[in-house]
Amino acid sequence: MIVAYIDEQKDTWGIEPICRVLTKELDVKIAPQTYYAARSRPPSARSVRDAELSKEIMRIHFHPRMRVYGIRKIHAQLVREGIAVGKGRVERLCRSLGIRGTVRGKYPRTTKPAPETGRPLDLVQREFTATAPNQLWVADITYVPTRSGWVYVAFVLDVFSRMIVGWQTSTRLYTDLALDALNMGFWNRRKAGQDVSGLIHHSDRGVQYRAIKYSQALEEAEVVASVGSKGDSYDNAMAEALNSLYKHELIFLDGPWNGIEDVEPATADWVHWFNTDRLHGKLDHRTPTEIETDHRVRQHAPQTATAA
Repeated sequence: MIVAYIDEQKDTWGIEPICRVLTKELDVKIAPQTYYAARSRPPSARSVRDAELSKEIMRIHFHPRMRVYGIRKIHAQLVREGIAVGKGRVERLCRSLGIRGTVRGKYPRTTKPAPETGRPLDLVQREFTATAPNQLWVADITYVPTRSGWVYVAFVLDVFSRMIVGWQTSTRLYTDLALDALNMGFWNRRKAGQDVSGLIHHSDRGVQYRAIKYSQALEEAEVVASVGSKGDSYDNAMAEALNSLYKHELIFLDGPWNGIEDVEPATADWVHWFNTDRLHGKLDHRTPTEIETDHRVRQHAPQTATAA
């Protein structure tokens, strides 16, 4: 640091006067010959490696999607790419580069509560866990401000893998928005040869999810409806967390937006990245696609015979 400071100031004050002032006034003992020796000394292997790693860290940080990564995900991404480096070193370099992840906040909900009559039970009770795909889906709607008005986005998420199985955008906050996202989820799973009957579909008390058409779609697919308690955001916390990620990783970073014509394709790109490339801390820094692929492999692996 001292050598770098002298480099910055030497053209103005000269090397010897700077060394004299540093030694006398700040008790930083450095002679001109010490400065010259340091300048002629080749960089250490540590500093060379730090420079190489800093370049790789900045490459990740300026990636259109990975720019939202914090220190832990940057380290995980480097390791995935075959770059051997410790977490502590990445943390030190990130801090020196001024890198931090996206910080999320809390935002108002978009769904309007439906009347209490005939409300399904809360079968989840804030336990957002599953041991296989298509056991528990969560659904919610969020909003995007644009120059031409509000755009509403509905998501359906599989709790086991954190995979977005269905989504839809609309300029109107009607039942068809949520229903289209649900039907996309059904279509994607059935296309892959998967059975969705028996899964639990959890949402808040919004009128979109309590509508007759939505309830009929769940019944026809033999899906069990579950609804959170009145006015309690924690009862659908995983879906709302997805909305927050969507806002901070796409909408706030890439806006402002003109309207649904640019929100929709950008959302499609983000969903694909979220499912196939984004590292998830809750998934041990793996992707939803990797989680589901690993599950299928385990399901089809031959059982080891036990000795009689």
